Amino acid sequence: MQFSKKLFLTAAFAAGVFAAAAGQAQESAKPAAGGSEVAAKVNGVVISKAKLDFAVQQRVAAGQQNSPELQAAVRDDLVNRELLAQEAKKKGLDKNPETAMQVELAQQSVLVGAYIQDYLKNNPASDEDIKKEYDRIKSEAGDSEYKARHILLESEDEAKKMTAELKKDPKKFAKLAEKSKDTGSAKQGGELGWSPAGRYVPPFADALKKLKKGQMTDKPVQSQFGWHIIMLEDIRPIQNFPAFDQAKPQLQQQAQQQQITKMVSELRAKAKIE
Repeated sequence: MQFSKKLFLTAAFAAGVFAAAAGQAQESAKPAAGGSEVAAKVNGVVISKAKLDFAVQQRVAAGQQNSPELQAAVRDDLVNRELLAQEAKKKGLDKNPETAMQVELAQQSVLVGAYIQDYLKNNPASDEDIKKEYDRIKSEAGDSEYKARHILLESEDEAKKMTAELKKDPKKFAKLAEKSKDTGSAKQGGELGWSPAGRYVPPFADALKKLKKGQMTDKPVQSQFGWHIIMLEDIRPIQNFPAFDQAKPQLQQQAQQQQITKMVSELRAKAKIE
C-alpha cells in the first residue's frame, strides 16, 4: 500500500536546475574574486574553482560519484558553456528581449528556491505533527482493503448508458474500461489493484465500501474527476500497512508542501496585488 503521492519538487533541486542558467550569465563576464582559485580561463574569462566545486556538488547531490573523472567532465562542461555564452554575446543574443526574460525568470527561480529552502530549514515539520497525520491516515484506512475496477466517464448520461449495458453483461467490464478517462487503469481493464478505501476520494470510497464481492455500483458515482462505474472484485483484511519510519519521508514532504502553500497564501494576503 502507498500513501497519496503529492510530491514536492525540493528547493534544493529547483535551485540546482536553474543555477547553471542564471549563474552562468552573471559570472561569465567577471573574474574570480580576489584570492580565489582558478579552475579554467576561456578567452581570458575566469571560471573559479568555487564555481566548479558548486557544479560538482550538484552532480553529487543528483547521485553521481565524486571523482577526478567527474570533476574533469564538469570542468569541460563549464568551459563549453562559457564558450557558447561568449559566442551568444558576440551575436548580441544577450540583448534579445526573450533571452533577457528567460534569464530573469531563471534568476527568480533560484531566489524562490533559496527562500523556500531557508523557510523549511527554519520552520521544520515536527515529528509530532507527522505522527498525527500518520495515525489519521491509518485510522481512515480501516481494517479492510479492496480489489476494485472502475470506468471513469465524462458525462452522467454516458455513464448511465454504460451501466445499463454492463448490467446485461458484466463480463464486458474489462473491454468497456478501454473507454475510461483514467488512461492508466483503462489499459488494465479498469483494474485498480488492492487498496484501502481511504486511498480514494470520498464519493468513490463510500460507494466502494457499500459493495459486496462481485457487485457493481447500481448507478454512476460522481467525483471531481467525472462519473465512475465501480466493480468490487474482492475484499480482505488490510495487509502490509507501512510502518511509521517507512512512511515518514513521504509524509514529511507532504507536510512541507502544506507549509509552503500556507506561507504563500499568507504572503498573498499581505501583498498589494492589482
